Amino acid sequence: MTDALATASGILAGDLERDRARLAEFIDRHRRLFVLTGAGCSTDSGIPDYRDTDGGWKRPPPVTYQAFMGEAATRQRYWARSLVGWRRFGRAAPNDTHRALAVLEQQGRLQLLVTQNVDRLHQAAGSEHVVDLHGRLDLVRCMQCETRSTRTLFQEALERDNPAWIEVDATDAPDGDADLDGLDFSTFQIPPCPHCGGVLKPDVVFFGENVPRERVDAGMQAVQEADAMLVVGSSLMVYSGYRFAYAASRAGKPIAALNLGRTRADPLLSMKIDQPCAAALRFLLR
Repeated sequence: MTDALATASGILAGDLERDRARLAEFIDRHRRLFVLTGAGCSTDSGIPDYRDTDGGWKRPPPVTYQAFMGEAATRQRYWARSLVGWRRFGRAAPNDTHRALAVLEQQGRLQLLVTQNVDRLHQAAGSEHVVDLHGRLDLVRCMQCETRSTRTLFQEALERDNPAWIEVDATDAPDGDADLDGLDFSTFQIPPCPHCGGVLKPDVVFFGENVPRERVDAGMQAVQEADAMLVVGSSLMVYSGYRFAYAASRAGKPIAALNLGRTRADPLLSMKIDQPCAAALRFLLR
């Protein structure tokens, strides 16, 4: 290693240590934390995120609720890509970010964790007080009879009805999606609900769809009861998450954000840590 590289490496390591100390002091000073997490928590688990460091889209925005429900071709494209993407997404495991936040709960420091992620990795790491704001990708919901079933069973049905797609592989995209642009989806078969024949949709909140009121209410109550808010791995560009930071600010609660790049709530923050989530929170695992 050259002297210049060694110096740069030392500066970066020093910055990380200082940021860890600042974050540890914030957590220590506020005994009851409301935590909101986003895609940056799960990138170390191999799940890509949506946005760049400026908060813009890295790829075309996700499918909307209106397009999914209104167009059979959109559903064919969605489920074909999901058939491929689920193979790795469904096997994703928690990383040190998830484990660190689970430790925070075990210490009695975490009032509630609201996650914008749909991967259930917080629960897999041991967190119990979790609100899945945008739902769960491991469940499939019938839009007619409301029956829910596991995504694993639906994957089996997709592969049974589309054997030619079993060997297809592609680059992972966020939330169990895969980059399959340029393929013909017109013959892709989507199994209907086995109970009523209705349209099946992942049990997650799509763009253009409302977050269930009870999830928002649970988060807002926790904001009011907490001493401070900690944002981990979210740019808060989507209003469904930003609303909690806005409510915390209006209530006079300090807000710290751990995120690589800009967040929508930057003007509201008491502290900003621009570091990878797992590296910054690893002190909680010592």
